[in-house]
Amino acid sequence: MKHKAIALLSGGLDSTLAVKMMLDMGIDVEALNFTSPFCTCTGKNAGCKSEAVRVAQEFNIPIKVVHKGLDYLEIVRNPRHGYGKGVNPCVDCRIYLLRKAREYMLESGADFVITGEVLGQRPMSQRRDTLRVIERESGLEGLLLRPLSARHFEPTLPEKEGWVDREKLLAIKGRSRKELFELADDLDVTNYPCPAGGCLLTELSFVPKIKDIFDHCEELNLRDFRLLKIGRHLRIGERSKVIIGRNEADNNLLETIRQPEEAALTWLEGNTPVGIVIGEQSDDLYRLAAGLLLRYTRAEAGAACRIEVRVGDETRILPVINDMNESTVESYLVA
Repeated sequence: MKHKAIALLSGGLDSTLAVKMMLDMGIDVEALNFTSPFCTCTGKNAGCKSEAVRVAQEFNIPIKVVHKGLDYLEIVRNPRHGYGKGVNPCVDCRIYLLRKAREYMLESGADFVITGEVLGQRPMSQRRDTLRVIERESGLEGLLLRPLSARHFEPTLPEKEGWVDREKLLAIKGRSRKELFELADDLDVTNYPCPAGGCLLTELSFVPKIKDIFDHCEELNLRDFRLLKIGRHLRIGERSKVIIGRNEADNNLLETIRQPEEAALTWLEGNTPVGIVIGEQSDDLYRLAAGLLLRYTRAEAGAACRIEVRVGDETRILPVINDMNESTVESYLVA
């Protein structure tokens, strides 16, 4: 009788190797890939979802892509096990992912769950004590196999029952990736991305943006967090922000994601950058946003300028004096 495992597959080297090891042992594998608004993957490095799907196709295994939802945002807001150096709830995040994996394991008739975790590789979530906590609180005690570091831990049920051969499991430990690269050569895994990407929640420069949303929004929504990757964010009201593009790519994105009720602002004499007012809308907020926008243009100080304001299909011109000083602009800047 063949046994089946659910794999957390990011598309990176570690999880790819874990899957390949199980397949070589004759285990059926089905992959789960989780996406997040905080992933730093971009089109340049193909993106986590794309890499995971590519690996699944290469190994000819099914894959299900799961989007972290509002329940995940609440975990980021109030993590039981605290934050790392930023606002990264790494331990709570792993518990969240593995609980979802356990649910899917039961639904799909799988026997256990595998991950590409390596003991000691990550300072917060891959210490021995936290790995035990994660396993216990996810409800996967005895059913969570970490093939790359398995021999550092007590045998799991799949090992005790002989579903997998413990002698073929590994004892990799620490942050060096040398053994992983050697294993990739041994297993003929050649098409994998270089270590890159990560989680924006770990970046200290991103912390003020996250905290600003938590401070001003009782009800969270995924769009607010996705927007954090675009442009400069300036808080202009308790329930309003203006996002100002940093470059042409930002400007194009802001125009694309703008909702009909949200105002788009541009300086007519220069026509760049683009500012989008999100949240509550009013003429007073448009004037404030226009003044802030001008500080990121080449408009001369004290000049009378014309700002085009577009809301839905309506367009009007707002006259504004470019008289806002740098310290005032800084007081509104989130990041």
